[in-house]
Amino acid sequence: MIFLTFFLGLIVNFIGYIPPGNINLTLAQITINRGLKQALKFIIAFSSVEFFFTYFIMHAAQWLSSAVHLETVIDWVMIAMFGTLGTIAWINRKKAPKANYSSKESIRYGIILGFLNPMQIPFWLIAGTYLISHGWILTTTFALPVFSLGSASGAFLCLFLYARFARYIQKKFALSTQIINTCIAILFYLFAAYHVAKEIYLIFFKHRH
Repeated sequence: MIFLTFFLGLIVNFIGYIPPGNINLTLAQITINRGLKQALKFIIAFSSVEFFFTYFIMHAAQWLSSAVHLETVIDWVMIAMFGTLGTIAWINRKKAPKANYSSKESIRYGIILGFLNPMQIPFWLIAGTYLISHGWILTTTFALPVFSLGSASGAFLCLFLYARFARYIQKKFALSTQIINTCIAILFYLFAAYHVAKEIYLIFFKHRH
Protein backbone atom coordinates (compact mmCIF):
# COMPACT_ATOMS: atom_id res chain seq x y z
CA MET A 1 0.00 0.00 0.00
CA ILE A 2 2.86 2.37 0.79
CA PHE A 3 4.52 1.68 -2.57
CA LEU A 4 1.20 2.12 -4.39
CA THR A 5 0.62 5.46 -2.66
CA PHE A 6 4.10 6.66 -3.64
CA PHE A 7 3.73 5.33 -7.19
CA LEU A 8 0.36 7.06 -7.65
CA GLY A 9 1.84 10.37 -6.57
CA LEU A 10 4.75 9.92 -8.96
CA ILE A 11 2.64 8.94 -11.98
CA VAL A 12 -0.11 11.51 -11.46
CA ASN A 13 2.24 14.46 -11.03
CA PHE A 14 4.51 13.27 -13.84
CA ILE A 15 1.48 13.45 -16.13
CA GLY A 16 0.55 16.83 -14.63
CA TYR A 17 3.80 18.43 -15.80
CA ILE A 18 3.79 17.03 -19.34
CA PRO A 19 1.60 19.82 -20.86
CA PRO A 20 3.58 23.04 -21.51
CA GLY A 21 3.15 25.59 -18.75
CA ASN A 22 4.99 28.26 -16.81
CA ILE A 23 7.23 25.75 -15.00
CA ASN A 24 8.48 23.58 -17.85
CA LEU A 25 8.84 26.53 -20.24
CA THR A 26 10.85 28.41 -17.62
CA LEU A 27 12.96 25.29 -17.12
CA ALA A 28 13.57 25.00 -20.87
CA GLN A 29 14.72 28.61 -20.89
CA ILE A 30 17.08 28.02 -17.96
CA THR A 31 18.47 24.90 -19.63
CA ILE A 32 19.15 26.73 -22.91
CA ASN A 33 20.60 29.88 -21.34
CA ARG A 34 22.41 28.50 -18.29
CA GLY A 35 23.06 24.84 -18.99
CA LEU A 36 21.90 21.52 -17.58
CA LYS A 37 23.74 21.93 -14.26
CA GLN A 38 21.81 25.08 -13.35
CA ALA A 39 18.61 23.49 -14.62
CA LEU A 40 19.15 20.53 -12.30
CA LYS A 41 19.51 22.86 -9.31
CA PHE A 42 16.26 24.57 -10.31
CA ILE A 43 14.52 21.18 -10.58
CA ILE A 44 15.76 19.98 -7.17
CA ALA A 45 14.64 23.21 -5.47
CA PHE A 46 11.29 23.21 -7.23
CA SER A 47 10.61 19.52 -6.52
CA SER A 48 11.41 20.02 -2.83
CA VAL A 49 8.76 22.73 -2.62
CA GLU A 50 6.37 20.52 -4.61
CA PHE A 51 6.32 18.08 -1.69
CA PHE A 52 4.86 20.73 0.64
CA PHE A 53 2.67 22.20 -2.11
CA THR A 54 1.03 18.82 -2.80
CA TYR A 55 0.62 18.08 0.90
CA PHE A 56 -1.16 21.38 1.51
CA ILE A 57 -3.40 21.17 -1.57
CA MET A 58 -4.46 17.59 -0.80
CA HIS A 59 -5.27 18.58 2.78
CA ALA A 60 -7.23 21.62 1.66
CA ALA A 61 -8.82 20.09 -1.46
CA GLN A 62 -12.35 20.05 -0.08
CA TRP A 63 -12.17 23.63 1.20
CA LEU A 64 -10.53 24.96 -1.99
CA SER A 65 -13.09 23.25 -4.24
CA SER A 66 -15.86 25.15 -2.45
CA ALA A 67 -14.03 28.49 -2.38
CA VAL A 68 -15.95 31.28 -4.11
CA HIS A 69 -14.46 32.47 -7.42
CA LEU A 70 -11.29 30.40 -6.94
CA GLU A 71 -11.10 29.69 -10.67
CA THR A 72 -11.30 33.40 -11.47
CA VAL A 73 -8.53 34.24 -9.01
CA ILE A 74 -6.32 31.51 -10.48
CA ASP A 75 -6.95 32.80 -14.01
CA TRP A 76 -5.91 36.35 -13.16
CA VAL A 77 -2.85 35.17 -11.26
CA MET A 78 -1.81 33.13 -14.31
CA ILE A 79 -2.42 36.10 -16.60
CA ALA A 80 -0.08 38.21 -14.46
CA MET A 81 2.48 35.40 -14.21
CA PHE A 82 2.52 34.50 -17.91
CA GLY A 83 2.61 38.17 -18.86
CA THR A 84 5.54 38.82 -16.53
CA LEU A 85 7.49 35.73 -17.63
CA GLY A 86 6.83 36.56 -21.28
CA THR A 87 8.05 40.13 -20.83
CA ILE A 88 11.21 38.98 -19.03
CA ALA A 89 11.93 36.43 -21.78
CA TRP A 90 11.28 39.00 -24.51
CA ILE A 91 13.50 41.67 -22.93
CA ASN A 92 16.36 39.20 -22.44
CA ARG A 93 15.97 37.36 -25.75
CA LYS A 94 19.03 38.99 -27.37
CA LYS A 95 21.32 38.72 -24.36
CA ALA A 96 24.15 36.23 -24.73
CA PRO A 97 24.34 33.52 -22.05
CA LYS A 98 26.81 34.25 -19.25
CA ALA A 99 29.83 32.06 -18.66
CA ASN A 100 28.94 31.56 -14.99
CA TYR A 101 25.72 31.72 -13.02
CA SER A 102 25.16 31.79 -9.30
CA SER A 103 23.84 28.51 -7.92
CA LYS A 104 21.71 30.45 -5.46
CA GLU A 105 19.90 32.21 -8.30
CA SER A 106 18.63 28.97 -9.88
CA ILE A 107 17.72 27.52 -6.48
CA ARG A 108 15.90 30.68 -5.43
CA TYR A 109 14.02 30.74 -8.74
CA GLY A 110 12.96 27.13 -8.24
CA ILE A 111 11.70 27.83 -4.72
CA ILE A 112 9.74 30.92 -5.78
CA LEU A 113 8.02 29.18 -8.70
CA GLY A 114 7.40 26.17 -6.48
CA PHE A 115 5.16 28.30 -4.29
CA LEU A 116 3.77 30.44 -7.14
CA ASN A 117 2.33 27.52 -9.08
CA PRO A 118 -1.37 28.28 -9.67
CA MET A 119 -1.74 25.88 -12.59
CA GLN A 120 -1.33 22.90 -10.27
CA ILE A 121 -4.16 23.93 -7.94
CA PRO A 122 -7.05 22.98 -10.29
CA PHE A 123 -5.09 19.90 -11.37
CA TRP A 124 -4.78 18.59 -7.81
CA LEU A 125 -8.35 19.60 -6.95
CA ILE A 126 -9.54 17.27 -9.71
CA ALA A 127 -6.94 14.50 -9.43
CA GLY A 128 -6.70 14.64 -5.64
CA THR A 129 -10.44 14.61 -5.06
CA TYR A 130 -10.82 11.68 -7.45
CA LEU A 131 -8.07 9.62 -5.80
CA ILE A 132 -9.35 10.30 -2.28
CA SER A 133 -13.03 9.71 -3.09
CA HIS A 134 -12.25 6.40 -4.79
CA GLY A 135 -10.08 5.22 -1.91
CA TRP A 136 -6.84 5.11 -3.91
CA ILE A 137 -5.05 7.16 -1.27
CA LEU A 138 -5.74 7.95 2.37
CA THR A 139 -5.39 11.33 4.06
CA THR A 140 -3.76 9.82 7.13
CA THR A 141 -0.72 11.25 8.89
CA PHE A 142 1.56 8.72 7.19
CA ALA A 143 -0.05 8.13 3.78
CA LEU A 144 -0.28 11.75 2.62
CA PRO A 145 3.43 12.54 3.11
CA VAL A 146 4.29 9.37 1.15
CA PHE A 147 1.96 10.48 -1.65
CA SER A 148 3.49 13.97 -1.57
CA LEU A 149 6.98 12.48 -1.79
CA GLY A 150 5.86 10.54 -4.85
CA SER A 151 4.42 13.74 -6.29
CA ALA A 152 7.74 15.55 -5.79
CA SER A 153 9.56 12.62 -7.46
CA GLY A 154 7.16 12.72 -10.40
CA ALA A 155 7.76 16.45 -10.86
CA PHE A 156 11.52 15.92 -10.68
CA LEU A 157 11.48 13.11 -13.25
CA CYS A 158 9.24 14.92 -15.74
CA LEU A 159 11.14 18.21 -15.48
CA PHE A 160 14.50 16.46 -15.77
CA LEU A 161 13.33 14.83 -19.02
CA TYR A 162 12.11 18.25 -20.18
CA ALA A 163 15.54 19.73 -19.53
CA ARG A 164 17.28 16.91 -21.39
CA PHE A 165 14.86 17.27 -24.30
CA ALA A 166 15.39 21.06 -24.47
CA ARG A 167 19.14 20.52 -24.60
CA TYR A 168 18.72 17.88 -27.29
CA ILE A 169 16.53 20.14 -29.44
CA GLN A 170 19.03 22.99 -29.17
CA LYS A 171 21.96 20.79 -30.25
CA LYS A 172 20.01 18.82 -32.87
CA PHE A 173 18.75 21.85 -34.76
CA ALA A 174 21.57 24.23 -33.80
CA LEU A 175 19.07 26.82 -32.61
CA SER A 176 20.34 30.10 -31.20
CA THR A 177 19.37 31.18 -27.73
CA GLN A 178 17.69 34.25 -29.24
CA ILE A 179 15.32 32.14 -31.35
CA ILE A 180 14.46 29.87 -28.42
CA ASN A 181 13.94 32.76 -25.99
CA THR A 182 11.72 34.51 -28.53
CA CYS A 183 9.61 31.37 -29.03
CA ILE A 184 9.26 30.88 -25.27
CA ALA A 185 8.26 34.55 -24.80
CA ILE A 186 5.59 34.18 -27.50
CA LEU A 187 4.26 31.02 -25.84
CA PHE A 188 4.02 32.82 -22.50
CA TYR A 189 2.07 35.65 -24.14
CA LEU A 190 -0.23 33.16 -25.88
CA PHE A 191 -0.99 31.45 -22.56
CA ALA A 192 -1.74 34.84 -20.99
CA ALA A 193 -3.97 35.74 -23.95
CA TYR A 194 -5.86 32.45 -23.57
CA HIS A 195 -6.73 33.19 -19.94
CA VAL A 196 -7.70 36.78 -20.79
CA ALA A 197 -10.01 35.50 -23.55
CA LYS A 198 -11.44 32.93 -21.14
CA GLU A 199 -12.25 35.56 -18.52
CA ILE A 200 -13.77 37.89 -21.14
CA TYR A 201 -15.99 35.06 -22.33
CA LEU A 202 -17.06 34.14 -18.79
CA ILE A 203 -17.75 37.75 -17.80
CA PHE A 204 -19.56 39.01 -20.91
CA PHE A 205 -20.92 35.98 -22.74
CA LYS A 206 -21.68 33.36 -20.11
CA HIS A 207 -23.92 33.87 -17.13
CA ARG A 208 -21.96 33.17 -13.94
CA HIS A 209 -23.91 32.05 -10.91
